Amino acid sequence: MTTLKGKTLFVSGGSRGIGLAIALRAARDGANVAIAAKTAEPHPKLKGTIFTAADDIRAAGGKALPILCDIRDEAQVIAAIDKTVAEFGGIDICVNNASAISLTNSQATDMKRFDLMMGINTRGTFMVSKYCIPHLKKSQNPHILTLSPPLDIKAKWFEHSTAYTLAKFGMSLCVLGLAAEQKSAGIAVNALWPRTTIATAAVGNLLGGEAMMRASRTPEIMGDAAHVIFTKPSREFTGQFCIDDKVLYDSGVRDFEHYRVDASVPLMSDFFVPDDDVPPPGVAVMALPSVGEAQKSR
Repeated sequence: MTTLKGKTLFVSGGSRGIGLAIALRAARDGANVAIAAKTAEPHPKLKGTIFTAADDIRAAGGKALPILCDIRDEAQVIAAIDKTVAEFGGIDICVNNASAISLTNSQATDMKRFDLMMGINTRGTFMVSKYCIPHLKKSQNPHILTLSPPLDIKAKWFEHSTAYTLAKFGMSLCVLGLAAEQKSAGIAVNALWPRTTIATAAVGNLLGGEAMMRASRTPEIMGDAAHVIFTKPSREFTGQFCIDDKVLYDSGVRDFEHYRVDASVPLMSDFFVPDDDVPPPGVAVMALPSVGEAQKSR
């Protein structure tokens, strides 16, 4: 399969950034996309709402269904999935994109923020996947894709932001478990993570502003990598922790320059990329400063 025409995606938190890029790439094939997110009104610091995302999806050639949904709320998740099925007839792809971030140590992390990250990242991923699975079982090539990192359990990822790392690795543990659980059903469950920082609001607001944005790639690289994964046979490609440019390189892509925000600035590695994960030929990436160093540089 090389196209997602007529396929239906359920995307959590897809009103902007990487989630929207994944939705738009699918829309260019003529896919149906349900955007389940919390942003219905414009935010002063965050571009995009479920409605602007839907407009963009339609403009790209797809069908869109904007759904106001807090994925911490079980009733809202069930209702959003039911609405998607009623609108498009089923679900072929579940994208667990919604995520909360707070790069703080234990003493600076209040429990409300801890609960928010665990509720959206780990619990939300589990719950959205759980309620999509009965519908995915009816699809010819079902996929669950979670935007979470390889399980590189190293102290350096926890040292400055234990709560956030727990919440992100919780998403990855969902991938590990659900891939094994759903293998006999033919549902592919994989993770996708960027090698470099991606030019999103989170990077601009939390990791160093404009300087870090210029050292990043655009969200489109994640959209293109996700498309490659979705078009793979679900029974043959599952339980993988993928890095964006490696997925694309393996699919035949050799030029990654057009994904760079500023070609004059060295690319910056993202959090959680294992030290022994070698970039594709010709790709050079600088080591990411620690969370503490990144915050000091702002």
